[in-house]
Amino acid sequence: MHGEYKIPGGKLVVADVETSGEGTEAALSGVVISGDFFLEPAEALVAINSQLVGMPTSMPVAELAAAVSRAAGADSRFIGFSPEAVAIAVRRALGHATGWHDHTFELIHDEPREPHLQMALDEVLAQEVGAGRRGPALRIWEWERNTVVIGSFQSIRNEIDSEGAARHEVTVTRRVSGGGAMFIQPGNTITYSLYAPSSLVEGLSFEQSYAFLDDWVLGALRELGIQATYVPLNDIASPAGKIAGAAQKRYIAGAVLHHVTMAYDIDADAMLDVLRIGREKLSDKGTKSANKRVDPLRSQTGMTRDAIIESFLGHFESRYATVPGAVRADELAKAEALAVEKFATDAWINLVP
Repeated sequence: MHGEYKIPGGKLVVADVETSGEGTEAALSGVVISGDFFLEPAEALVAINSQLVGMPTSMPVAELAAAVSRAAGADSRFIGFSPEAVAIAVRRALGHATGWHDHTFELIHDEPREPHLQMALDEVLAQEVGAGRRGPALRIWEWERNTVVIGSFQSIRNEIDSEGAARHEVTVTRRVSGGGAMFIQPGNTITYSLYAPSSLVEGLSFEQSYAFLDDWVLGALRELGIQATYVPLNDIASPAGKIAGAAQKRYIAGAVLHHVTMAYDIDADAMLDVLRIGREKLSDKGTKSANKRVDPLRSQTGMTRDAIIESFLGHFESRYATVPGAVRADELAKAEALAVEKFATDAWINLVP
């Protein structure tokens, strides 16, 4: 069995494995780790292969990685990869974890929808993937009105200036994932969501999975001439400033929701009138002005928003298997009900007052 794991910004690790036994007795009987990485001393690779033989096929990534580290020894140097990368490649070979090329993604460029319905759609589509009722998907959002989307753990009163929100006719909604507030104006942002089985990020920490799931959009931005980079934990930036913020939710049902909002052409004055961006948050950014924290795609590319979205979708199609997709009628009905029952309620919006 064959498995691969390409570290974002790093090297490719390949695992070719054989197994023996069945059920709880199944174990690795042969392991060959290879790739374009560097390892010192080189002999450590032989020790790693030998150490993995006999390991149960059910062993999780953390324990496999620990075994790889022990085999390599304290003085070994993993260059361009890591013990965790070896473990993930082995898990993929065994079919416990999957890669991008194990899936076909629906591409959905959705119509404008009201904010609470957008939140509900994210939850419904992720859960549909987890239940196996739909395949993985990439959805490009369109916004119907001015919105602030706050993270699931943020305080309304700490984040939102209610008078400023009223002046700019902003609807405040709360998403299911953590992270910071996003200021949205229709036509001025690009928002997308990835809905995928949990197996795609199996064995990856949250920080590793952010880099992994955003790697494609970094490639898309570089095609547009933007030297985009991933900035831990959840930002995408260029030398000119922050471009986007990401957030993620993993569902017990077996799905991961990863969504990103990118600034196309932001009204910084309106944003600052609505959001309470505290001195503490700005202090670690090395800037005195929140206006300088976000640099829109329009100023960096000179392209229209539609052209950038088209380029993004084309880049995704060039990397992975895709088919045209749409939100189904039954999914929309579930989301409309969920918006009324949960996302549009005061109890949810003011979950953290």
